[in-house]
Amino acid sequence: MASTRKLSTEEVNALIEGLDGDEEQTTSFEGADHTNVRPFAFGSDDLSLMGDYYALRMINERFARFARSIFLPMLRLQPRISSFPPEVKSFDEYAANIDGFMSMNISRMEELRGNMMMVIDPTFISILTNAYYGGKIEVLKSRRSEFTTTEDRLIELITKGLNEVLQGAWNDLTPTTISYQSREINPQFASFVDGSDLVIICSFVVQLPNIDAATFDIIYPLQILKPIASQLRSRVQSDKSEDDETWRERMEKAVLEIPLKVKAKLSEPKLPMKSLMNLKQGDVFPIQIGEGVEILMDDELLFRGEIGEVSGQAAISLTSRITKI
Repeated sequence: MASTRKLSTEEVNALIEGLDGDEEQTTSFEGADHTNVRPFAFGSDDLSLMGDYYALRMINERFARFARSIFLPMLRLQPRISSFPPEVKSFDEYAANIDGFMSMNISRMEELRGNMMMVIDPTFISILTNAYYGGKIEVLKSRRSEFTTTEDRLIELITKGLNEVLQGAWNDLTPTTISYQSREINPQFASFVDGSDLVIICSFVVQLPNIDAATFDIIYPLQILKPIASQLRSRVQSDKSEDDETWRERMEKAVLEIPLKVKAKLSEPKLPMKSLMNLKQGDVFPIQIGEGVEILMDDELLFRGEIGEVSGQAAISLTSRITKI
């Protein structure tokens, strides 16, 4: 990813002087005094240490899947959440592109020895609050400069839930403990990083019915991720992740609720075509019953049983299970 480092005042002045100089000065190099020339490499703040962010993209995709369970009780539907590729910008550049009133929640990542920040648009907070308390999923058109007490409580629930989900998503790469630190509503007052520091922005979009999609961001200072740059470049995920018991329970429940057709077969008599064509009402023909009634499930023979009666209704008692070799 290209560097976002700004040129210093001296470098800008040097470029302007070079453009304003006459042709003779710009084209004559022989015998020139180069003592004041200082080499400069654009993109010298090397971001290649971070590779292609492959592991971070995998973390974001996993986080997006698990984050649905946080918004489900509030929206009363399963939202679709997608992640964008990570971007690198200075914090000043990021702050210049967002509104002056946002929900900015700062948490500490203990093992990485730094903070991360979760930024949620106030419009999305209003949608969640309205839906959570029985209203419709719709945008409330109002210009505000602070959150209500109810919205503050909802922000606490969202932050706690998303931090737990994010912590689980990071466990595949490196175990980390994420703990809430502080909250701010104005980017200028957020004591997160210096304005010139580079940050990695991970953006997520939440698709909602009948309204525009909502977004929220997770921001990491580039400095705290550099120590694990080699892991972030890796395409091989560790096998430290724990089983997702909730997912397994839901899968088992779904499997157990699959409907299957059960059929009891008493006999399969065979008649010649002549006898079949001459049959009429009241005719009787004998049948042979084998070892018992055959019980089939989706046309697969599984049990044998006997015909009986329970509480006045016909029933079958299973006598043996068919074992296939």
